[in-house]
This record gives sequence, C-alpha cells and structure tokens, in this order.
Amino acid sequence: MSSFDAKAFLKTLSTHPGVYRMYDEQDELLYVGKAKNLKNRVSSYFRSSGLSMKTQALVQQIARIEFTVTASETEALLLEQTQIKQYRPSFNILMRDDKSYPYIFISSGDYPLIEYTRGKKKRSGQFFGPYPNSGAVKETLNLIHKVFRLRQCDDNFFNNRSRPCLQHQIERCSAPCVDLISLEDYQQDVAKAKLFLQGRSDDLLEQIQSQMDSAAAGLEFELAAHLRDQLIQLRKVQEQQYVYGEQGDADVFALVSRPGGLAVSVLFVRAGRVLGSRHYFPSDQLSESDSETLLAFISQYYLAGNHREVPSEVICNLQLQDTDSLVDAIHSLYCKKTQLSSNVRSHRARWLQLATTNAEQALISHLARKGTLEGRFKALRETLGLNFTPERLECFDISHSAGESPVASCVVLGRDGPIKSEYRKFNIEGITPGDDYAAMKQALTRRYKRLESGEGKKPDILVLDGGKGQLTQAQQVFAELKVTGVTLLAVSKGATRKQGFETLYLETSDQVFDLSGDSKALHLIEQVRDEAHRFAVTSHRQRRDNSRKRSRFESIPGIGPKRRQAILRYFGGQREALNASMQELSKVPGISASLAEQIYYHLHPEQ
Repeated sequence: MSSFDAKAFLKTLSTHPGVYRMYDEQDELLYVGKAKNLKNRVSSYFRSSGLSMKTQALVQQIARIEFTVTASETEALLLEQTQIKQYRPSFNILMRDDKSYPYIFISSGDYPLIEYTRGKKKRSGQFFGPYPNSGAVKETLNLIHKVFRLRQCDDNFFNNRSRPCLQHQIERCSAPCVDLISLEDYQQDVAKAKLFLQGRSDDLLEQIQSQMDSAAAGLEFELAAHLRDQLIQLRKVQEQQYVYGEQGDADVFALVSRPGGLAVSVLFVRAGRVLGSRHYFPSDQLSESDSETLLAFISQYYLAGNHREVPSEVICNLQLQDTDSLVDAIHSLYCKKTQLSSNVRSHRARWLQLATTNAEQALISHLARKGTLEGRFKALRETLGLNFTPERLECFDISHSAGESPVASCVVLGRDGPIKSEYRKFNIEGITPGDDYAAMKQALTRRYKRLESGEGKKPDILVLDGGKGQLTQAQQVFAELKVTGVTLLAVSKGATRKQGFETLYLETSDQVFDLSGDSKALHLIEQVRDEAHRFAVTSHRQRRDNSRKRSRFESIPGIGPKRRQAILRYFGGQREALNASMQELSKVPGISASLAEQIYYHLHPEQ
C-alpha cells in the first residue's frame, strides 16, 4: 500500500490548470496528466469508491506527486504531451512512433527533379504527402516516372551529362539534361504531375484529353499516342482509388479494442486520395474508456514533439469529449485550424469504415502472433491444471436469425495461430427452429463421427460457446461416439454479457472458473470463441441471403422464367402469389387450370 498522505497534499493543491506527475517509492515516474482544475482532478484518484482496477493499481504505488501550474488548459495539454514524450511513464498511453513520414518532393528551377524525401522540409520546392510508408511513395513515384518521365537525378549529375542515361532508355525520363525535350514541354509535364499529386485528377484528365485531340487534329500522331498512353495509365489509377472524385484532407483515426490489446489505425487522405494507413498498438494502463484512450493517442500524435502534417479535418470512429483544448493546442503549435469529427457521411463515412476495418485486421494479426499465442497456451495449461500444453483447440458456435437458416461453425486454433484450412461449417437441418442445443448436437455428431474411420484430427480442447447446456450436448455426443481424450470447456457470457466476465465450465457444470479480465488463458479462449462467432455469423448470412434470393417458384417443374415473371407481374410480388388460391392462379395468362393446380400443391404441400 502507498504511504502517500493524500489528504494533506490535496489541502494545498491549486485549483488552476496544470500538469501533475505521480512517482513511486523508487522515484520512478508513473503517470503524467493534465487538468483544467488540478485539485479536482487529482482528488478523483483518491475517492473511496468507483475507481477502476487500473486506477487502484496506480494509486497503490504513489509515493509523491509534483505539479506545474499553467496559464491555460491548452498550455497544460502541450506540457503534458512534451513530458510524456520525454519520460515515457509506465501508466500513460505510449505511441512508440519516432519516425518521420516520407514525402514526394518536386524541386524548383527550370527542370525540377522529383524524389522521395524524409525529415524537415527546408528545401526550395513543393512537398506532397505525408505518405504512410516508403512503399506508398515508391509506388506513386514509379507511376509518375512512367507517365510523366520527370528526372530523378541530383543537380550535379544533371548538369554534367553529355548523353542520356539508362532512365531515358527505359522510358522513365525525357532526358532534359541533353535537351531531348523542350523547356515548355518539360514544365507542362511537371504541372501535370503536380495536378496528379494534388488529387485533381478530373482537371488533369480533361487537360490530357484536350491535348490529345489537338495533337491528332494537327496530325501529330506520335504525340497523340504518347498522350493516349498517359490517359490510359491515369484512368487505371483512378479506378483503383478507394474514393475517387471527392476532395479534402483528413487523418482518419479508428480505435478497436479486445481483451489483451488495442489497435489504432490512421488513414491518410490528401486531396481526396487515400494514400494508405499506419497501425499502432499502444500500451494503455489507465484510461477508463476507449474514447479516453483515443483522445490521449491523438493528443500525443500531434503534440508530443514530432512535427506532423495537420489536415483540415481529423475524423474518429469514437465520440470524443472535451476536444476544445486539443483543437486549441494544435492551433497554437501549428498555427492551423483543424476540425474533429466522428459523425460523418458519404465519402468520409467510407474513409472511416476503411480505417476501422484496417484497425480490426491489424489487431487480429497482432494478437495472433506466435509469441503471444505461446504464452496464452501455457497460461491455459496452468489454469486448467493440465499435464501438457495443448496443441489444438476447436470451438463451435451456432448462428441463425430467429431460427432461420441455422449454421454451426467449427474453427481450429493451433500454437501458430488459426488453421483456416480446417475450418468447417454445418448447415443445420431437421430441427425445431431456434433449438441451439439440437443444432449443436447435430454439428458435433457430424464433425466427430468421422474420427472412427480415421478421418480428421482430434482436438486437445473443445470449446463450446453457450455454457452448461451446450456442455451437456457435447458430453452426450462424445459418449455415443466413444470419443475420449478431449477436454471439454464451455464458455458462458455471464450476467453482464461483457468480455472479460465470462464463466468457464470444465468437463462438468460443477467445475467452474471465473478468470480475471487480464488472464492470458481467458484471452486465448475469447480469441477462439470470437473467431467461431465471426465464422458462424458470416456463414449464416451467406446461407440466409442465398435462400432469400431464390424464389420458391424456381423449383416448380414446368415453370420457366417467362411464366414465373407472368405470375409475379400478375400478383405484384412473391408474397401475394404464394397466398393466391388455385382459381386465382389459373387467371394468370399462360397458366392453365391443371398447371395452376400443380403450382398450388407444390407451394402448399401440407394441403
């Protein structure tokens, strides 16, 4: 327990804005925070109730607190981020990103060069970016060299050439060094490249189209062919853009969290073009919510020392609170106004969805890394008291929509991650709609009856999503099939139905485990359970959509497309046609009385 006398300290604490620093007994900095009112904010750590487990862990280690009063909350935010960057306290969210971003640089002068660059932007010319990584820059430069053939060499090389270099021979440079292109034509190509990098594709394509038409009309067929090739290349790029024809600069932040970790993806959009994304896996020891974590991350991203390219808009997938001080701090540091948004529409909503998808996939990959899995498998062995480390987990889940199109999923997780080639889905038939127990029994029977003939592999642990009832189904199936040597583990979501509060039943409903939210064993079980759920939902939706798309009239013998169309047109829809009587069906043009009878009894086999 901490020996820190909080009451005595709080009596003397200022109510002004400022920054506070918390230290442990070894004088190690634990946490840096900012406050609009220092006394109120620091007092909140020492409440008698309502503190999260993370905050309690911090408070127990506090030996002393230092503070710095500032003139405003904005100044406090800037100081906070500077000190987080400098001291990297263990309880603060840490970005771990010290690299500058790459840009494309076009120099000034009569014959500008175009090249990749990083670092400070002090040279004379124009910078385009930032790009998320060097690969995105190289891909863009490769296209520009093909289409516009701008020089890549430095000034010393350029000024001392007497014949074209290899870049000209492979048609990636127009060789201005030896006057193989006029100054006017070269500068036109530079202007086109700038339009492309600025995202003004419509203007550029119209300009090239006009030049091509003029060249053809003037019988300059070689020039017209060259312009045609430029047009074709740029049309391909235009088609590949995720969002084309929209304007705007934005950084799009998406945070996704799961037990065991979180990921933040930043999507870079410049002049309406999605340039790519970058992923971060920050440590988060203290934030009460994902929104607080994302706000802390964005604050550190822009304010902690690395000079960023600040766009006109920052879009987030979570609703952030109290962002005024962050906006003011960004304006103070960069002399630029930016807007923070979360509720967006149209192309910005598509950008946000793309960033969220990136974050989800990045987090899945991060959590599935071999080192992480190895520790989780060992933790599961210790938690369950096994005398071996399991090699193979299988998990089953059931998905349906109010009993419609039920599907059971089986996913397999090994020590190296998911084994997707061995995933299986089972379309459930012949049960009472909504009976998950019968669905689970059918799926387990179909999966494990093959073991008798030597087909398939036996898992070390079978995980069942559903609690005691599903555990009973597995016990009955394994007894009937005489399957032994498999540990049965059922997962119930519990009363709160939140991740981190699951109840585990091992082998029987009497052997119960309630693991803490930070348990590596629980994280492994949740990982395989979530994957089974994802696969089940995806498979169910495919089956449901396929069944809904198929008309019941398609399976009637003697009814082709024209007669189906006539029936649906006559009654106005499938539902109305299904409810029609035999006499009403016979009124449809082209449907005889005998055919109407055949149709009716096919649609109503119970009558």
